[in-house]
Amino acid sequence: MKTAHTFTTALLLALMISMPVHAQNSPDDIVYTEQDVAIFSDIVQQFEGKRDQPISTLIPEIGKYFIGNEYVAHALEVTDEEKLVVNLRDLDCTTYAENLLAIARTLKSDEVNFERYVKELEKIRYRDGKQGDYPTRLHYFSDWIYDNAEERLVTTPADSFGEPLSKDINFMSTHPESYKHLRQNPAFISVVKEQEHKISNRSYFYVPKESLPQKMHLLKEGDIIGLTTSIDGLDVAHVGILVKVGEEFHLMHASQSNLKVEVSEEPLMSFLKPNSSNTGIMVARPVELNQ
Repeated sequence: MKTAHTFTTALLLALMISMPVHAQNSPDDIVYTEQDVAIFSDIVQQFEGKRDQPISTLIPEIGKYFIGNEYVAHALEVTDEEKLVVNLRDLDCTTYAENLLAIARTLKSDEVNFERYVKELEKIRYRDGKQGDYPTRLHYFSDWIYDNAEERLVTTPADSFGEPLSKDINFMSTHPESYKHLRQNPAFISVVKEQEHKISNRSYFYVPKESLPQKMHLLKEGDIIGLTTSIDGLDVAHVGILVKVGEEFHLMHASQSNLKVEVSEEPLMSFLKPNSSNTGIMVARPVELNQ
């Protein structure tokens, strides 16, 4: 079996090197560092023996590897043109979840190497699994769930026990100044606006915070959740992974308030207090590769 150990020992020792380099197989589209390759290889060494575990078990296990890593906002906005940015060093809440799903899928595949991980990340992050310009990235979590469900990477279990989420999604097109690529490329705004219209007209389900305590038994460790929000034009304000601490679900996430990857000290419901702008959760459940 081909593994990430096909990369040179020198890369494994390059943990402190952070100068961006381009993937040799697609130099114009992918950006990563030698440190990212080394981190990936270290993860493979630590978890390859657990690759037979269910993906719902593997994702939280891999997630613990990153605890303490620095939270960095807008982790993907590091280039002027859209690139497939691979960053296992600094994470925001969405890239943390994406990386865990991509790594777990790679470990459970028959090609455990860096190239396969990059392909999995592209499949997860972009519409129809193909990286193009900025609007092809799945910016809204509801769109992310929809596309990844279409690609059979996740299921949407709240469809059977949640309630319809009806909301006009338009935050990006009405706040283009908040997004580097929209500021630099105003022509993208109309494209994003058209995508928002499609998102707003789809059917999504979420679990409102008022009913979540009664539905908690229907959730599973390893579920990827988005905290829905009352903010106008926005579907989800934060993303994380459900993990069990004792008998209760906590959120393993890249915390914006604590500026690091962590498992929340308080249970999930602490993010959904009555006075919080968080209104409930959307749920994406990772699918095994052979399903």
